[in-house]
Amino acid sequence: MRPLKALLQRLVTRQAEIRHESIALVRRDQTVTYGELEAWSNQLARLLKAAGCQRGDRVCLLLPKSIPAIVSILGTLKADCVYVPMDIASPALRLATTIQICEARCVLAMSASATALKEVLANPRLPADVRIGWMDSPEATPEGLKPHFTWNDRAAFSSGPLDHQNTSEDAAHILFTSCSTGVPKGVVITHSKVASFVEWSTKYFGTSPSDRISGQPPLHFDLSTFDIYGTLSNGAQLYLVTPEQCLLPHKLAEFIRSSELTQWFSVPSLLNYMAGLDVVKENDFPSMKRLLWCGEPFPTPALIYWMKRLPHVSFTNLYGPTETTIASSYYRVPECPADNKQLIPIGTACEGEELLVLDDDLKPLAPGEVGQLYIGGVGLSPGYWRDPEKTRAVFLANPYSQNPNDRIYKTGDLASTGPDGLVYVHGRSDSQIKSRGYRIELGEIEKELNAIEELLECAVVAVNLDGFEGVAIACAYTPAVGAGITPRNLRKRLSEVLPHYMVPSHWMPLTALPHNANGKIDRRKIEQQFRSMRQQGFQV
Repeated sequence: MRPLKALLQRLVTRQAEIRHESIALVRRDQTVTYGELEAWSNQLARLLKAAGCQRGDRVCLLLPKSIPAIVSILGTLKADCVYVPMDIASPALRLATTIQICEARCVLAMSASATALKEVLANPRLPADVRIGWMDSPEATPEGLKPHFTWNDRAAFSSGPLDHQNTSEDAAHILFTSCSTGVPKGVVITHSKVASFVEWSTKYFGTSPSDRISGQPPLHFDLSTFDIYGTLSNGAQLYLVTPEQCLLPHKLAEFIRSSELTQWFSVPSLLNYMAGLDVVKENDFPSMKRLLWCGEPFPTPALIYWMKRLPHVSFTNLYGPTETTIASSYYRVPECPADNKQLIPIGTACEGEELLVLDDDLKPLAPGEVGQLYIGGVGLSPGYWRDPEKTRAVFLANPYSQNPNDRIYKTGDLASTGPDGLVYVHGRSDSQIKSRGYRIELGEIEKELNAIEELLECAVVAVNLDGFEGVAIACAYTPAVGAGITPRNLRKRLSEVLPHYMVPSHWMPLTALPHNANGKIDRRKIEQQFRSMRQQGFQV
């Protein structure tokens, strides 16, 4: 499949022309039609241009998942700019660093992100010339903040169609991920990469205007890209799931029922949580046609739970790092697994994609042999934002292509090809893990812990807890003599500099960490200690 030559905003505009009065977005009791979405985003695009935004400029979205956020995404693209979704719960230093790295022209915020915005504006790293757009009513503007424009200012601009200068090979968005150096790295994704996946997924899943699709992942997470464009480019309805709705599993189950969702897509950890508390009834969610997951392995016991209760639903495992745009492979589970320990494959490559299991010399491995997993094809990102060194380290020339421009991406996952021809993933080959759907560098957590003077030594490991809980981040540490540091203290210190999903959930104080014969910290032994303590029923 050749990359689709389409701008993402035009995919949505096409639907607005066909079904102007149809509902596009639903958030709690709010609804927005395709006509309104098109008009508001056209107005915002002109407003951004009037504020000085030019082709290729970055617009940071310090916005919660909301209707103004979706309008901001489309308005940014229509202004020929690049949107950078941000996690409003991240520490101010991390947010300011991200804004600085991408050299943002504009930052959009609203009431729900007012606290984060204040802290960011107080940070000396913030570029002095960055413009602030307040995507809320002027009355809700925080005291002392003088934005360059507010949500109401768009009314002064035409809602009619406007010409675009950007092309399908221009960046649509930049997604910042964790990095072992502690400095977030931005994955650049072009219009054509997303459009190609949407084209494939529409054909494979049969997405239609009658679908009611969940929008559960946060906007700074690449899975949300599929929710947004997979829905809106097909004229379907996107139901924005709020973080509060995910806190109580029985409430989330009721939301799925009452919304009559036809598709659910999320990381497995949320599905695990719902299964663990047994909130799904027999033959529940009668409107649902398909349940999809991506971002991390789905523990087989939880998958069995869901498949037994929803025999009318198809279950599909999608796999792909952020660098390869949403997903590169798929596997529709044909029947409920018979064994709790059965390994679910990531399957086969999506159309236009390629999965390669290679050894250290980039030579193909025979079926059953475990090696490094590489991905090639239409979904590959151009690389990391203004970081050619990191880009060269993982985006390599494809040794099996006649085209010198073809590349493959080193995922860092260990994989093998089974006798069935399907690809299976066996974990990470480095210190990077997936937890609750987030990609996390354990080295970044250790870097922040090592900066705490009350600690003599620490090690952060990933512990597979099996069952419904999946992978947990655990920290073993040796406190300085007389320091009196506790897990509660450490959690508080880390939460000031790291996102919540990077803060370890399990802690183990030791008089000394175990070391191997080379003098290095024995991380495998620490993992075993955590598992042993849990098996014995001790709190860790």
